Amino acid sequence: MLLDSPLMRLDDLDYHLPSEQIAQKPLDRRDGSRLLELSRSEGGLKDCLFQDLPELLGGGELLVLNNTRVIPARLFGRRAGAHSEAVSGAPRREHLTGKVEVFLTRQIDPQAWEALVRPGRKIRTGERVLFGEGELEAEVIDRGELGLRTLRFVSRDTRGVPEHLERLGHVPLPPYIHRGDRDTDRERYQTVFAKRPGAIAAPTAGLHFTEEILEKIRARGVEICELTLDVGLGTFQPVHTETVESHRMHSESYEIPEETKQSIERARAARRPILAVGTTVVRALEAAALRARESNTRELVLAGKAEARLFIYPGFPFRVVDALLTNFHLPRSTLLALVCAFAGRERVLAAYRHAVQAGYRFYSYGDCMLIR
Repeated sequence: MLLDSPLMRLDDLDYHLPSEQIAQKPLDRRDGSRLLELSRSEGGLKDCLFQDLPELLGGGELLVLNNTRVIPARLFGRRAGAHSEAVSGAPRREHLTGKVEVFLTRQIDPQAWEALVRPGRKIRTGERVLFGEGELEAEVIDRGELGLRTLRFVSRDTRGVPEHLERLGHVPLPPYIHRGDRDTDRERYQTVFAKRPGAIAAPTAGLHFTEEILEKIRARGVEICELTLDVGLGTFQPVHTETVESHRMHSESYEIPEETKQSIERARAARRPILAVGTTVVRALEAAALRARESNTRELVLAGKAEARLFIYPGFPFRVVDALLTNFHLPRSTLLALVCAFAGRERVLAAYRHAVQAGYRFYSYGDCMLIR
């Protein structure tokens, strides 16, 4: 979304982070992380613990969560060809010519997915990839932008495609976590309120919450509601352009239930702060608000399903979100651009410098910030 403001260079979103501060695994306790509080108006900083969050809240907020559930989106397979060894146990004779990694990015229908495929240049339309012992097969049926392929999956036994994907797939840990996924990641790279499968990355600000923390927040008088944004390429696609504004966002599916819309409308009418848990919630709410504005309605947001193509960077006029709980994000990223838009680039980067000096843990399994 282009705005009438000076162009921002990608370098303006850079900062120094020692590699040892990139969290490689979750803490023993979900709520054991640190929390850095940042004042939007004054830029003041306060070191806290996430366990302090219920006491930090005033009691009248509306807390909005993203209830998307991460799918095991990374698959390892083999190309089917005509000049190499046969696959043992396959229901029909197949041949292998090389290893293939498939990273599912967006579901098109029950059997078809958009995906990133490696080695991408060698995988052409019409080629087939086998997974497991051949019980799951995918055919490349289309080539798209950004190196994407469309794959049509077929089960070669009595089990369905979703069951095979769940069984054979791996947790899609981010590339800055330098280890393979473990069984424990299937639970820890998932929020306790995850319900609706579809995300290829976790809404990481929500990873800190436990049922006990949520109950304490409710006991403070805070209302909690949910929406769904299926985290996809739009969230983690790197910026390759020199200026931030030139970056093209990939769309992500979201849904705002009618009851969540009503909670938002009531909170705004009563001037109660709307606290978004994570940048994905911000993107969904502000995209829904933009849809409402373009529809010339008096509603603050529109309920229902839609695609979020909104790119939020400094200069963006926020219409819904008053406060934000978020993890620390990669330099030169769209997520850091969103946070800078919300709290100001200088204040956010000053907070990041403080977090580095104070030894905070960064990124998906790292610590968090409360900005208000």
